[in-house]
Amino acid sequence: MTTSDNTQLGFVRDKIKGIGSALFFSQHSSVLKLPVTIVNALEVDEVGHVWFVLHRPTQSLQEFDREFPARLDFYRKGQHYFLQVAGRASIVTDPEELNQLEELPYDIRRKAIDQLVLVRFKILKADYFSTVSQKKVFSWKSMFSRVSHAFLPAKPEYRALLFS
Repeated sequence: MTTSDNTQLGFVRDKIKGIGSALFFSQHSSVLKLPVTIVNALEVDEVGHVWFVLHRPTQSLQEFDREFPARLDFYRKGQHYFLQVAGRASIVTDPEELNQLEELPYDIRRKAIDQLVLVRFKILKADYFSTVSQKKVFSWKSMFSRVSHAFLPAKPEYRALLFS
């Protein structure tokens, strides 16, 4: 991972921690896939994994793909930004792997064995959108822009971040 990747990952980690919760979308074409649900990011580690839990589905976990493409949409009312993060999700069920995750609370690791599903999400791409304009300089153009934004929806600032 390059210095630029570390800087981008640090930026994304801070923004995810600032929002905390996201909509989880499973994006593979399998007949049986995990449902769209709201998740809380438990941990964002230094290698770009977002860890979260889901309610265990009624079907057996062996029926689901272990790894699949997915998306997380981080949004919170009152925050002046939101994130759309794409990557690969992996279902973690191995008890030995669960016990090695010391940064996660013990009760979460214990419940992940039989009550919840622990998911490791590898960030591959993050799209950052700011809903606040960075320019604060007064001009007639900015004044016209402010008046027009009262009547027209604002375009959010967009920033794409790619991870290798």
